[in-house]
Amino acid sequence: MPRTVIEVDRESEEPLYRQLRKAIEHGIGSGMVDAEGRLPSSRELARELGLSRNTVNAAYQELVAEGFVESRARQGLFVNREMRPYCAVEQVPEVREYDWSARLHGLPSRRDPLPHIEKQTDWVGYPYPFLAGQVDFRAFPARSWARALNDALYHPHVQFSLQDSIAADDPLLVETLCTRLLPARGVRAEPDEVLVTVGSQQGLDLLSRALLGPGSTVAVEDPGYLDARHIFARAGAGLRRLPVNASGLQPPATLEGVDLLHVTPSHHHPTNVTLGIGRRRELLSLVRESGTVIVEDDYDSEFRYQGRPTPALKGLDETGQVVYLGTFSKFLAPGLRLGYLVASRELVRELRDIRRYSVRHPSGHTQRALALFIRSGEYHRGVRRYRTRLMRKWEAACAAVNTHLPWHSSPPPGGVSLWMTGPPGLDGRRLAELAQRRGVLIEPGDLYFLGDDPPRNHFRIGLAAPQLAAIDPGVRILGELVEEASDGSGFGSVPGGA
Repeated sequence: MPRTVIEVDRESEEPLYRQLRKAIEHGIGSGMVDAEGRLPSSRELARELGLSRNTVNAAYQELVAEGFVESRARQGLFVNREMRPYCAVEQVPEVREYDWSARLHGLPSRRDPLPHIEKQTDWVGYPYPFLAGQVDFRAFPARSWARALNDALYHPHVQFSLQDSIAADDPLLVETLCTRLLPARGVRAEPDEVLVTVGSQQGLDLLSRALLGPGSTVAVEDPGYLDARHIFARAGAGLRRLPVNASGLQPPATLEGVDLLHVTPSHHHPTNVTLGIGRRRELLSLVRESGTVIVEDDYDSEFRYQGRPTPALKGLDETGQVVYLGTFSKFLAPGLRLGYLVASRELVRELRDIRRYSVRHPSGHTQRALALFIRSGEYHRGVRRYRTRLMRKWEAACAAVNTHLPWHSSPPPGGVSLWMTGPPGLDGRRLAELAQRRGVLIEPGDLYFLGDDPPRNHFRIGLAAPQLAAIDPGVRILGELVEEASDGSGFGSVPGGA
């Protein structure tokens, strides 16, 4: 008799012998008990199930009395001959895997035709990982961050670290942002005008859910931040491209009909050029006329290597139409997933409600630790050290590209990457493929352009992840591969900068 036929629940109020009788009865009726074979003896079955022989004998006695089982002298117990015509072998139905494809295709599509940024997950194993968005783990202030995490678990901070805050943010972190971070960017904000996010990308998602829908129009920089485009497109919005040159976004004649404008003014993504003050004021004038909301994505303003950082566009905003997005990913680590946004209190209230029913709130422990980290002074000391470290890498990379690449470049003095524009015949995708075989990781630039036929003569060199000593030899390898990755036309005539 199969072991799976017999199941008894020792915590049930029903007697064990009765449970055992029902299990054997079901096995006989379903055909799972061999109608021709001998049933196990009471001793065998008691040992198998960990029951007493008295319990098994009581179950067998009831089965004999009810005619399911018969006892044969000197042979043992068998299924009653009269029961055999009714003992059907159970037909196990064919089990088919659930068709998730049909289920998902029957729903409104959340996909979009835009390309995706693909990055090597094993990038740390490459000698020259020039990938933007990754960080040098050795530069992370591990000890001071661990101290902040530890302090956040003790009185008086533990309550805010571990409680369910429903939709609220850590009040200490919000107050710290308002008094110690935002003023340096020229932004004044009250606590009810700040929302903590799980990275700036969540801020974009919340804004798209609150402000966009089918038929909406979003103006985006071209080239521009690809992930933002995905978020806007999946909200149902159409994308309107605005070109970028060496002075940043080129303001259009009008923004009429545009619901939202996404812009990266401090360091344009991905070229790193800075939006000039004249163009900033022009954009603010245009949105006052059109009613457009500006989303200022200020993802790495701390990393300017010459001159002072330009004030945020939000600091010039007089009508409340600018939403400011900030992040801690570029300095601390992208894996911590912490950012924030500043907007009118009415909009923040709406975004907080939307966030509540998706992630509730970002980790309270991480929020409180970050507040303590900033207030201890470690954050600003760490930013200064990291800026110096990146500036040295930027200087090394600028020297390397002008030494090893067959064209001249004048990269803007800021950001965590270099945007390279090669001759028209260069194929950045081909260069990235060839470079990877030699241990060099770069990003091709065509992904960042809208349109069916984007230019392929751009690529991106990230500065944060590689070691300083790896920059020159890594760029030298790129220089050796450029000719193989191009048709040979246009060398020596490439404009500098972005």
